[in-house]
Amino acid sequence: MVQPVPSKQPAVEEAAARQIPVIVLAGFLGSGKTTLLNHLLHRGGGSRIGAVVNDFGSIEIDAMAVAGALGDSTVSLGNGCLCCAVDASELDVYLGRLAQPSARIDVIVIEASGLAEPEELVRMVLASEHPRIVYGGLVEVVDAAEFDGTREKHPEIDRHLGLADLVVVNKIDRAAEGEDERVLRVVRELAGPAAVVPASYGRIDPEFLFDCRPTEERVGQLSFDDLHQHEELDHARHLHSAYESLSLCSEVPLSPRRLMEFLDSRPEGLYRIKGYVDFGAHDRGNRYAVHAVGRFLRFYPEPWPRAGERLSQLVLIGSGIDTAALAKELEACKEDAPHADEHGMWGVLRYVQDKDSE
Repeated sequence: MVQPVPSKQPAVEEAAARQIPVIVLAGFLGSGKTTLLNHLLHRGGGSRIGAVVNDFGSIEIDAMAVAGALGDSTVSLGNGCLCCAVDASELDVYLGRLAQPSARIDVIVIEASGLAEPEELVRMVLASEHPRIVYGGLVEVVDAAEFDGTREKHPEIDRHLGLADLVVVNKIDRAAEGEDERVLRVVRELAGPAAVVPASYGRIDPEFLFDCRPTEERVGQLSFDDLHQHEELDHARHLHSAYESLSLCSEVPLSPRRLMEFLDSRPEGLYRIKGYVDFGAHDRGNRYAVHAVGRFLRFYPEPWPRAGERLSQLVLIGSGIDTAALAKELEACKEDAPHADEHGMWGVLRYVQDKDSE
């Protein structure tokens, strides 16, 4: 976790070294996107969130609570979040503005309008030429209680679900008895390898989407206190029961070939992989930051810090995954070879970001 900084200048320098994940939040009108976004803004665990509201005029009235005011394209909220109401053609301009180190933003969430084409927004994020911007995944929000009606009115939802990296089946508490399981089953079939998470009132754990910065008020890694604020909520469906996670911390380097075999065959429901990898003799000068969201994968080589141990540290998060089996497969990736395989890094280098080719 990030430690407190003694002065503003080191904080800006540290911010300049980080890439900012950009998450596209999509779903048809009434699905609960704004409720989910507000939950992230207020439960971000100290993270500074830049919220880009696409096509502000077509969003339901709850969106006013996101920006905090009308008629202002950019406003500063009391919790340090920054919200922008933009047209799609302005998106890259605003992403660049939020990515400035002086803004000290940790994550950017783009809330698409209810009629937006999420594939187009994802394409625009991937096409951004800003070096500090990295795609953070497509989150599709579904209204469990109105799912059948939404599919009848908007049959394109099936295609949207197929594109998503994470599907939040919202308002699960409002679905009729037995309908909740049926809707979840249909959504999982349509979503393919994406993780599917049930939720009520848009409450998913922010740690599922981005790293949360600890604050003095926040005790422990995760907090679910807000789940108990509504009597209607089914307390059997706590957030932490919706997904599993595992981690690897290894002093032994990892084999690039074996790791790529693991990543290329990662199972359905494994939504997010993050961390750093030591490839040992294959690249003594760099560690490799790994960023995987759904089917999206990138490696970012960077020089080893001068201080500290050389470790591979990975965190995997998913829904319905076999953590024991995945942990065993990760252990099998360890390899402290004294000499590098001449072609061993080829698989990894396919996923190293190259701005000239994107």
